[in-house]
Amino acid sequence: MFKDKTLLITGGTGSFGNAVLKRFLDSDISEIRIFSRDEKKQDDMRRRLQSDKVNFYIGDVRDYHSIENAMRGVDFVFHAAALKQVPSCEFYPIEAVKTNVIGANNAMEAAIKNDVKRMVVLSTDKAVYPINAMGMSKALMEKAMVAKSRNAVNTVLSGTRYGNVMASRGSVIPLFVNQIKSGKDITITDPNMTRFMMTLDDAVDLVLFAFNNAEPGDIFVQKAPAATIDVLAKALKELYKVDNSIKIIGTRHGEKLYESLVNKEDMMKAEDMNEYFRIPSDNRNLNYEKYFSNAEGDISKTEDYHSHNTKRLNVEETMKLLLKLDFIREDIEQLEK
Repeated sequence: MFKDKTLLITGGTGSFGNAVLKRFLDSDISEIRIFSRDEKKQDDMRRRLQSDKVNFYIGDVRDYHSIENAMRGVDFVFHAAALKQVPSCEFYPIEAVKTNVIGANNAMEAAIKNDVKRMVVLSTDKAVYPINAMGMSKALMEKAMVAKSRNAVNTVLSGTRYGNVMASRGSVIPLFVNQIKSGKDITITDPNMTRFMMTLDDAVDLVLFAFNNAEPGDIFVQKAPAATIDVLAKALKELYKVDNSIKIIGTRHGEKLYESLVNKEDMMKAEDMNEYFRIPSDNRNLNYEKYFSNAEGDISKTEDYHSHNTKRLNVEETMKLLLKLDFIREDIEQLEK
């Protein structure tokens, strides 16, 4: 479906953007457009790739005209531009709204105006039962996507919802590795805190699945295992063969004990697609009285899908998953020489 087509990646210089770009670079796609506001990262990427297939657009999703300009002639869009750091968004919640809600809305408006075939927006488990500004802004982005999908004639809008993506920018794994290498204490917020564990390759697989299978307004969730923060730290200590002390520092602003990927209400209607859940959009109109007699299922018997009740990884299983990360595998190979 991507042969001779043009793909736009917003936030294309970030962790997700780089992973998507890597997957598509050697494919038969015609053009990949990288849209972001960081000229330094764009220049670094340009020098590293030296590819005629990749074109760079400097702009900000907050500015409709800059994203609309980059959207012309595009067939597919992966929208990854966002403010993602939970503590930062807690201190600057309106900035999160400007980027994650208004910026996403600008990108969707521009996609619809330019008859983009398919657009996938990137969401997070923190959008489910959100307690922090980052999750709340992403939840609103999801709602905006579903609302726009109802009236987008030529553009299929859909979303993907992720748990923790291992070693993505700002994630805890690089922090733990740096602490290990520096001989410092490994700082843990709460040893019983659980997080979904998935690799960047898993994240890209989910996007491709959405591109291929989405109906308007769908949100796709990958079934993922989880690990406690304590198990993650112990797995890294085993891999690096160190005995750094573990120091419990308490939860940060806006953190949860566990994350949910699908709430009860969505699980009632979710379609199990083996490795994924498909959450279809609610396409009822505002005349709710027509639907009172048509309720389906019993919500009291339905359970959320969250990081406390998914498959729980032990230390050995977590070590195996960590070795899928290039930088950790390279470190271990160096240690073994």
